[in-house]
Amino acid sequence: MTPANNILNSSVPTLAAIQHRRRELLAYQAGQRLVQATATPQEPLAAEDSCLQQEDRLGQNSEALEAPELLEEPQESEDSEEPYPVENLGPPPTAPAPTLADSALHGLAGLAVRSLAPHTEADPAAILLQFLAAFGNLVGPAHHCTVGPTRHGLNLFVVLVGESSKARKGTSWRQIASLFNEADPDWVACRVTTARPTAYAIIHALRDQQPATDRRLFLLAEEFASVLHMLGQRTGQLSPLLRCAWDGGDLSVQNGSHLLHATGAHLSLVAHITESELAHHLSRTEVHNGFANRCLWTRVRRSQSLPEGGTLLPDQLSSLARELRRTLNWAQSQTGILFRRTPAARELWQDRYPALSQGRPDVYGAATSRAEAQVLRLSAIYAALDCSALVEAPHLHAAMAVWDYCQASARLFFDAAPIDPTARRISEALNANPEGLTKGQISALFHRHVSRERIDLALQQLTSLGAVTRHIEAGRGRPSTLWAAVEDTKAAALGT
Repeated sequence: MTPANNILNSSVPTLAAIQHRRRELLAYQAGQRLVQATATPQEPLAAEDSCLQQEDRLGQNSEALEAPELLEEPQESEDSEEPYPVENLGPPPTAPAPTLADSALHGLAGLAVRSLAPHTEADPAAILLQFLAAFGNLVGPAHHCTVGPTRHGLNLFVVLVGESSKARKGTSWRQIASLFNEADPDWVACRVTTARPTAYAIIHALRDQQPATDRRLFLLAEEFASVLHMLGQRTGQLSPLLRCAWDGGDLSVQNGSHLLHATGAHLSLVAHITESELAHHLSRTEVHNGFANRCLWTRVRRSQSLPEGGTLLPDQLSSLARELRRTLNWAQSQTGILFRRTPAARELWQDRYPALSQGRPDVYGAATSRAEAQVLRLSAIYAALDCSALVEAPHLHAAMAVWDYCQASARLFFDAAPIDPTARRISEALNANPEGLTKGQISALFHRHVSRERIDLALQQLTSLGAVTRHIEAGRGRPSTLWAAVEDTKAAALGT
């Protein structure tokens, strides 16, 4: 690969730096309000909130909170002031730039990167991740792996984060599109879409009512900021739909009086966004409700300077496409593959599993908490690229190298972002009240100056970290929901 002549360093602030500055401003604002707050008597704890939560109509995963309970309190925006001081944690640490290990360039995926990278300014990591995502969608939903009763398809969600135009995100996809167009032009023409995704559009493309039985759909969102904006809408259906689609299986959406179904959907996503757009549009809700940890966050930069463009010859592309087509023919000739590990791969997996399954009580931990599932899917894709139903140690090494790169990328975007101060205050109160608190009592902790939505998000974050639990308590009237602290290491990690 030609050495990079001038790797461009991004000048935009990181998400961690933006959130650090926001904490400083909130601390100052809170300090100005303390004088007034001390003169205001604390409101008594409100009556128990007895409204039971409703199930999400799109069948959100059990890890996400159900619809918020009803509280009579004023609403406020996500950027409103906190009713208590926020500590100054000092400047956020600078995480090292991710490095893609050679072990990630295994087999046909590595051949594709080595063949294409010298002839483009695109980041090799961008080429690799998009190649893996495209192949995982192309082979379809029949091939999978399992963890207990949970089924994992080979569909991936990849988000490329880099400087606008300079990171060559679009260039990297065009390289992959040219290759796959030679290998399977029908898939590129019919199953790849660049249309702005909506819940209805996705289900309509995969719907059972259509004559075709192809349940594959590859979403290319080159303007992912607009998608994140839609995901942040509280009443929107796109966020729960995408989360269910990553899990695989059956999807549905209500369109007026008509209900559309998509059975056995196989949805993959490749998205492009800048770091500043990510910091602005990715809400805390999407970080903690399970969408962010379904994504492989990938930092990309321009790898080299090619004033005259690349010189990849048509014969070179055709030779690579023939290898890809041969692999696809093998995969599509199988009625359905359940990938299993060899003894050597199983031993390696058991060795790495504790590190993969270790969580962290912060935004970075929430965004990377599906490490085991991501490595599982990646290893199966590498095995399929080798025309093997067995995941061997080199496939697992390659998958872990990709995950290490994505994890290091996520650290740049999410690390040093602390736990939500609202969540910290709730955690402190729950630890001081072992019998638990109702939603109304939790709202009274903030003198009802914090919206229902922010309290729901904080409880969702604490639940995802295993720091709180809830149970229904029966009484003479309607049952009420009580939230209580969990005595474990995660709760201790919150500093409570």
